[in-house]
Amino acid sequence: MLLASLDLSLPWLYFTMGILQGIGISFSWIPANSMVSHYFVRWRPIAYAIASSGECVFAILFSPFFQWLIETYTWQGALLIIGGLQLNVCVCGALMRPLEATQCSIQDTKTSLKGDSAVLAPKRKAAFQCSLLRKPELILYIMFAILSAAGFFIPPLFLVPFANSLGMDRYWPASILSVLALADLVGRLTCGWVANMRLLRNLQLLTMVATLLGVVLLLLPISHNYWVILVFASLHGFLFGCVVAIHINSIVDIVSLEGFDSGLGIFMLFRSIGGFIGPPAAGEQSVFRLSG
Repeated sequence: MLLASLDLSLPWLYFTMGILQGIGISFSWIPANSMVSHYFVRWRPIAYAIASSGECVFAILFSPFFQWLIETYTWQGALLIIGGLQLNVCVCGALMRPLEATQCSIQDTKTSLKGDSAVLAPKRKAAFQCSLLRKPELILYIMFAILSAAGFFIPPLFLVPFANSLGMDRYWPASILSVLALADLVGRLTCGWVANMRLLRNLQLLTMVATLLGVVLLLLPISHNYWVILVFASLHGFLFGCVVAIHINSIVDIVSLEGFDSGLGIFMLFRSIGGFIGPPAAGEQSVFRLSG
C-alpha cells in the first residue's frame, strides 16, 4: 500500500498491490492460521472463528472510512494511510510465541517433576509433505477450493459498482459492504460455535453452507433495489463467514494435524488460482453484457 501510493499506473499497481501485497499476506496469514490450529484442539473451530473475526470488525468501518479518505486525501493519500495501518501486522507477528518452544518447555517441566533424567528436544518436522497430494480427499478439497474461490470473492468487488449503476448515492453502496462484513462476523462466530458442538463433521457442515452460499450468489444479480441487495448481501456475508470459520479446520480432518502445515500451504496455493481467475472473468462478463 505504501509503495502503491507513489504511483497509480496500472503496471505499478499490479506489482505493489498485487504481487508484493499478496506475498505479504501469504507470509502473515498462513502462519497465523497454522499457529491457531496447533494451539487449540477441542476449541479449534471457535478459536479460529474468533481469531479471524478481526478482519470483519475492520471491514465494517472500512468501506465508509476508505470512501472518506479518498475524498479527503485522494487515492495516493488513502493508500498511504491504509498502508501505515497494515504495518501493525509486523507488531502482531512479533508478539506471537513460537509453539514448539512452548511445547518443549511444558514437556521439560513434566519431566523434571517426574524425576526423569531424559533430555527432551522438540521433534523435527518434514520441510514439506508433497506426498499429501496422493490423498484423493485432499485433491477433491483442492478442487472445491478453486471453484469456490472463483465465485465467493466476487460480491465484495462488484457490489459497490453494481449499486452505483442503479443510481444509488455513493455512501449507500459503501454501507452495503459494512453490512456484509457485519453478517460475515456473525456467521464466523455462529458457525464456529456450531462446529464446536460436534453435531456434524466439519466437512458435512461446510458442504451445507457452501451450497447455500452458491444459491445466494445465483440470486444476487436479480436484485435491483437497495434493500433487496442489502438482504442478499447479508445472506452472502453470513454464509461466507460460516465457510471461513470451518474451511481451514476441515484440512485437519483430511490430512491430520501432523500434515496440516503442508496441507494448508498446498490448499492456499491452489485456491489462489480460483481467486486469480474468478474476478477478472466476472468483470469480463459484465463488460460483455453492458456492451451487448
